[in-house]
Amino acid sequence: MNSLPLFHRIADRKVVVLGTGEAAAAKRRLVERAGGICVGEAEAHHAQLAFIALEDESDAKAAAMRLRGKGLIVNVTDRPALCDFTVPSIVDRDPVIVAVGTGGASAGMAKMLRLRLERFLPQGLGMLATRLAAARDAIRARFPTPDQRRRALDAALREGGPLDPMAQHDGDAVDRWLAGGDGALEQGQREILLRSDDPDDLTLREARLLGGADVVIHDPNVPQTVLVRARADAIRVASGGDLSGIPSEGLIVSLRRSR
Repeated sequence: MNSLPLFHRIADRKVVVLGTGEAAAAKRRLVERAGGICVGEAEAHHAQLAFIALEDESDAKAAAMRLRGKGLIVNVTDRPALCDFTVPSIVDRDPVIVAVGTGGASAGMAKMLRLRLERFLPQGLGMLATRLAAARDAIRARFPTPDQRRRALDAALREGGPLDPMAQHDGDAVDRWLAGGDGALEQGQREILLRSDDPDDLTLREARLLGGADVVIHDPNVPQTVLVRARADAIRVASGGDLSGIPSEGLIVSLRRSR
């Protein structure tokens, strides 16, 4: 990755927006949609972010330098080289937000990807997320430990599960899930024999197992391109390493290279 994707809260915060015309108007709409307050350069000392939509490149560069000097991070429309951050194309299923970025390489590509994603993501996705948030205490009571909660949610949210995010749900789906059993939790040890170093060669089941593993035991020469498909907080142990500290419960996935 050449940039770090982040979601920045700007509700009720001042954001500098410089420029006139449609490009500047679009940035103002975006800031206001996220609850921010658009201000000019005179109020930059109260802001953290700035959007610059000036047609003249020298004016845009000078504005970026001034605002950066005041401690703001800056986006300059259509000039990626002057940007501290870029603005993704957004699929909005509030509170679920899917952001598609290309690091400024092609806004058109990001837009086309967004339009395709819009067709696939259910309109009720946000409601499901809101219901899960409201049930947080009940989920903690039903599944007391963090590992139990994660495994139960993984089982519920996976494809075909009772809370599959790609399916349509009514407002009682989370309550029905909590009232039911644990579901088919993935536990025990599974082995994945890699056919290549390309993570796209993983089958859907292999990718799901790797993404849900609590522990990943891997051959030393398994590439990072495959290992990053595991959860960021999964325990990783190279084959032959110390296994004494790994949890006794949960899902252990062994990654082996074909010889």
